[in-house]
Amino acid sequence: MTPQAPARPYAEDPAVDRSLRHSVRDAAAYSVMTGGGETYFSAFAVFLHASTAQVALLASLPPLLGSFAQLFSAWWGRRTGMRKTLILRAVYLQVAAWPLLMLMPLAFPERAAALLIGAVVLYYAAGHLAIPPWSSMIGDLVPEATRGSFFARRTRLATIMSLLALVLAGLVLNYCDASGVTMTGYLVIFGFAALARLVSAYHLHRMYDPPVSLDGGSHSPFSSGFRQRLRHSPFIRFSIFFAAMQFSVTIASPFFTLYMLRDLQFSYLMFMANTATSVLLQFLTLNAWGRISDRFGNRLILAGTGLIIPFLPMLWLVSTDFWYLIAVQSLAGVMWAGFSLSTGNFVYDLVPAPKRATYVAYHNVLMSIGVFLGASFGGWLGQTLPTHMTIGSIELSWGSPLLAVFLISGLMRLFFALLFIPHLREVREVPPVSASGLVFRVAGFRALAGLIFDMIPPRRRVRTMKGQDRDG
Repeated sequence: MTPQAPARPYAEDPAVDRSLRHSVRDAAAYSVMTGGGETYFSAFAVFLHASTAQVALLASLPPLLGSFAQLFSAWWGRRTGMRKTLILRAVYLQVAAWPLLMLMPLAFPERAAALLIGAVVLYYAAGHLAIPPWSSMIGDLVPEATRGSFFARRTRLATIMSLLALVLAGLVLNYCDASGVTMTGYLVIFGFAALARLVSAYHLHRMYDPPVSLDGGSHSPFSSGFRQRLRHSPFIRFSIFFAAMQFSVTIASPFFTLYMLRDLQFSYLMFMANTATSVLLQFLTLNAWGRISDRFGNRLILAGTGLIIPFLPMLWLVSTDFWYLIAVQSLAGVMWAGFSLSTGNFVYDLVPAPKRATYVAYHNVLMSIGVFLGASFGGWLGQTLPTHMTIGSIELSWGSPLLAVFLISGLMRLFFALLFIPHLREVREVPPVSASGLVFRVAGFRALAGLIFDMIPPRRRVRTMKGQDRDG
């Protein structure tokens, strides 16, 4: 029996390596919470008979209000150096939000949707408090040369855990719904999500927080000097692009759940399968995207995926067939995997470590403003657009006004992609690769071979590859 090869270290320093391994486990537990709990917030709102406007508010208001907590978090972390302490306090506050989210709508059913939105605001505010110090800490821990592959592996594990939690939660909901106890199903999956966040807190507690120099707030997000520097940095141009794309995306994204459960009358099982397909394809392609990111940079990935993503919501107008929409979600999973990884890495490449927490806070506030405006605009469109229109002698009709919302979202995405992407520049020194070369690596034989090797367990891969890269 061939002994299993030891896992390749994430860093040379043993303390850093242990911390990064705990970070990977934290990501896995956190993803169980989001996949098995947060994914079903909108479905829970639909179950509570929330209106289109309330679904839009649920998707837009909590991230917006929560993002402002990041400005305070970044400022406080810069002044005190209390990164891990602040992260843990925020995480425990997020755990405390789950009982409110579960029980308040049950205790006051006549105000269930409004109370759900209030509890989710607390949930997001707590989560956002942890983002700047966590981004600063993990940025100091991850070696720059392997940043793309590390975050790809970390995100890949997080994605599969999110997928498993999403599937199990969907099965629980489907069983409870068929048994006439749907509310019990939601209590079960949300309770398990809270427990997963506690496991996440344990691994965060075990991480090493490297020393950080205190500068008395020279990078304070509230200082005029910082805002002046920010206005003239490449980072702000990238953040405006990202916020504009988030605005365009969330014109439609909160309403796919509403469209499937209310308009198409999907079961929870069908809804779960549709959502899980996108997550599964992200899992299968993240390692390939990570290798491309490390070798060729992030700008080309961002450009390639950013020009395809606009057409994804438009594809929902073609057919309501379940299997067709599964195919659409498969394409969406591949594209969003590359786009999310490249935009995340862009942030780390653009910002030096001492300024990272504050810049990330501004980045996420801009993003949340975009999300709020986009979801609010989409909610307004969903309530006011007609289901048919006459233009001269041409009569147009569609089954749901949400389809027009999806079309508008796609057109807005395309507008901002064409406006901003040509002006983005690669930050690192990387060898050139053409757009056709990128497509070949993602869609062609090399990517397929990479996916196959990614699915082979490490011990078998050592025997098969005869000394080649053992980690895929």
